[in-house]
This record gives sequence, C-alpha cells and structure tokens, in this order.
Amino acid sequence: MIYDLFVIGGGINGVGIARDAAGRGLSVYLAEQYDLASGTSSASTKLIHGGLRYLENYEFKLVRDALIEREILLKSAPHIISPMDFILPHHKDLRPYWLIRLGLFIYDNLGGREILKKSKSVKLKNTEFGKELDSSFTKGFMYSDCWADDARLVVLNAMDARDKGASVNTKTKCLSLEHEDGKWKVTVLNKNNEQEIIYAKMIANASGPWVDNVISKTKDKLNSRYKIKMVKGSHIIVPKLYEGDFAYIFQNRDNRIVFTIPYEGKFTAIGTTDVEYTGDPIDAKTSEDEKFYLIALVNEYFKKDIKKSDIIWDYSGIRPLVNDGNSNISEVTRDYVLDCKSYHNLPILSVYGGKLTSYRHLSEEAVDIISKQLNVIKPSWTKTAKLPGGNIGGVNINIYIKSLCQQIHWIDKEILSRYVRLYGTKVKDIIGKERSINALGTHFGEGIYQAEIDYLISQEFVLELDDILWRRTKLGLYLSEETIKNIDDYLRGM
Repeated sequence: MIYDLFVIGGGINGVGIARDAAGRGLSVYLAEQYDLASGTSSASTKLIHGGLRYLENYEFKLVRDALIEREILLKSAPHIISPMDFILPHHKDLRPYWLIRLGLFIYDNLGGREILKKSKSVKLKNTEFGKELDSSFTKGFMYSDCWADDARLVVLNAMDARDKGASVNTKTKCLSLEHEDGKWKVTVLNKNNEQEIIYAKMIANASGPWVDNVISKTKDKLNSRYKIKMVKGSHIIVPKLYEGDFAYIFQNRDNRIVFTIPYEGKFTAIGTTDVEYTGDPIDAKTSEDEKFYLIALVNEYFKKDIKKSDIIWDYSGIRPLVNDGNSNISEVTRDYVLDCKSYHNLPILSVYGGKLTSYRHLSEEAVDIISKQLNVIKPSWTKTAKLPGGNIGGVNINIYIKSLCQQIHWIDKEILSRYVRLYGTKVKDIIGKERSINALGTHFGEGIYQAEIDYLISQEFVLELDDILWRRTKLGLYLSEETIKNIDDYLRGM
C-alpha cells in the first residue's frame, strides 16, 4: 500500500494533522517512536489560552488566533477542557496597574470571546482570593482562560484519526527517509523490534524537538532555512496550597510569569520555567535551580512558605520554538512555521514551533498545504467537530456528571465523575449495559477496575504501565504501590 501521508510524531501537532487529513479522506500512517504525548505534549502548563504576556512582545496575531481557538477547543472536548478563572495579584514594584488593566481589556476583545467571562478588578484583602496570599497584596485582577488535560487531548485526536481510517503506530521509530520510484520510502523500527518499509506520497514532519533530526535522516541530508531553539519548561507538583477552583498568575522580577493551578483535586501545579536546552529532549529533567526558582516565587506571594521537601512530583518538557535570533528566551516567538520543501520532487512538510492552543489551526493549515500538494482538495472540517467523548450536550461537564449519576446508581459517584472527566460520553463503552459493579471486572484497588484498563488497552493505544499512570491518567500521583503492582501484573499477564 502507498499512503497519501506519512506523519512523523505522536505529539499534539502530529495527531492533529493525522486526524484532519484522515477526515478529508487521505490515507495516513502515523509513527511515534515512544508513546503518544510522551514528550512536550504531556509536559505543558496544561492551559488553552491566548498568552496574556505575549501582548508585551506585540504578538497580537498570535494572541488573537489563540483566543479564537480557545472556545473552539472548549466546545470540541468539554470533558477534558474547562473554563478556569485566573487571579493576577498586583505587585506594586512590577508592571503598573494601568498597564495590566489595558492588557486585559485588549485580551477580552481581541479574540471574539463568547463563552468565557470578561476580566475585572478584584479585591484580595479579606476575600477568598487573597486569604492565603501575603498581606501586601491587596488588589488584583480576574480573567478567564481554559485548563486542559494535554496528554488526553493528544490521545483523543489519535483516536479520532484512527476512527477515520488512519494507521496510528506507537513504539515505531523512523530510521531513514529515501526516494524510490516517485514516492517516499520510509524505514521504521516497529514495536516488535522489526524493520518495516512504508511508502507514501508525502511526509509531515511533526516531531517537535526532533524536527531537525528527522530532516537529517534523508539520504542527501535535506536542509531547512528554519532551526529550532529548544527551551525547557519545568513544573513542580505540591500538596494543595489553597481552596478554590481558580488559578493564580504571579509576576516575577525577571518579567516572567508563573502559574499556580489546581491539579487533580489534591494538588497544586506550579510552573513554568524558561531555560535553553541542548541535550536529548527525552532526557529533560527539572533542575535544582528550576525547583528553587519556582519555590522562591511562590513564597514571595503566599503567606505560608513551601519547601523542596513538599514537592511530590515534577516534570519537564522541551518547547521546540522557532529560532528567531532573539537572545532573550522569554521573548522568542511562540508562533509556528510550516516549511514545505521538495526532495527529489517529493514533498515534505516540517512543523516548527507552535502552542498547545494553536494545534487545531496549525493542523488545518498544514493539511490545506498537504491537500494542495497531493491535488486532493477537500474542505476543512475540524472547527465544529467534537473529539471522542465530547458530545455531552454543551460545555458544562458538571451538568452531564449530575445527570449520569442519577441514571447510574451502582458505581460510586467519585469513580463515575473521574471516568467522565477522562472519557466523557465514552464512559458508556467502559461500563457497558449491565447494571452491576461486577460488570467492571477485577477490582485492582482504590476504585480501579479491569474494565477501565481493558478500555485503555483496546481503544487508547496503551502498551505499558506508565502509559496509563502518567499520560492517559494521572493515577500515578496517588495510587498505592499495591494497586499499581496489581495493574502491572495484569498488563504483564496479557
């Protein structure tokens, strides 16, 4: 078989391109060398947002496009994307009050906001928003953006691509790119550790931090005029710092900002950093300096200090930014470039840069280019389409959960709520039609049943324990060693 499109990379841009292309009728093969979202796409700050601070760099188009995408994505996957209020305390020694107010006014009106609330000034003293903050912070601002489960967003796009005919292959590494008889000849090492030859008419190189490395796999060393600047962003997870479903956005004296975000019910996520990186992206780790940077900033704002010993987990990801020559890492553009080149008259499209928020628009633009190259012109379709599980009848997940709990009495409400926030309407594929807890199969402990694990294996490309614990879910944060061992034993037995 000769595929229309061979996609390299199972991060958010790769699966987004595969999904859009498959939905337009193209035959697609996607190869991911590790697991879906195993790199940058599961290590973000988990926000669908315009990027308020990018206004300072005059990147109005970038912010506008992202703000428009914000509500498109919310409508497409309301089970894994939800509105969130952000509190920005005013720091008298940093940006002036009037400048922030102006920035938020622009932010409110730049992207055609319909669902999310507009920004406003708020008092911090003697209110829920300032209860845990240092008493020197008395006023601030509130605005709305969206929180997202980044790794699940990747998986849902991969599922939709597969359901539309794409071949999605994890643990499949691209070894070489050659031309043969007017088509691409791609050698891969598949999950069975066997070499395999795939033929395709076009290649989409969406490998993120590895984009330059993939290009170098061409026999004649294809070059691109674009290069990436790898920037490491790290986060730490600590026990919950405050009550409430809102996040904070804190300014720092180096002009960067750091978020504190409610995380998995019991925790607070703190991040991110901006550190230039030169190693292998898969080896990225949170440095001691980054940990202390985040701790020091949080301690400047909160009454109660946190310590390094409070860190429960940390994670780092590499942002493959377009190298625009800017020496200030915080000012390097977060926009993307799509570079389409010809290699022995064969087209290859490489993706440089991009944000989680812009992935759908990036994918749509990429497939427009791909379709033109292949002379298969079909209209774009993802702007109004739901992702798997997203058809809950609106964007309020709490209403759907309440309705489902009234229908299903035989599953604990906490378990059912967790299912819905992960799988949306696909929860019905897990629990089946029987009305008994026995229908969920073996109980591994702490509300984890065989039916969920079977679903993840059969529908969500799971091959290993970490795929479940840290990407399809975040159960690794709080499951006991015994429960984890029970799940692992089950996987090994299969």
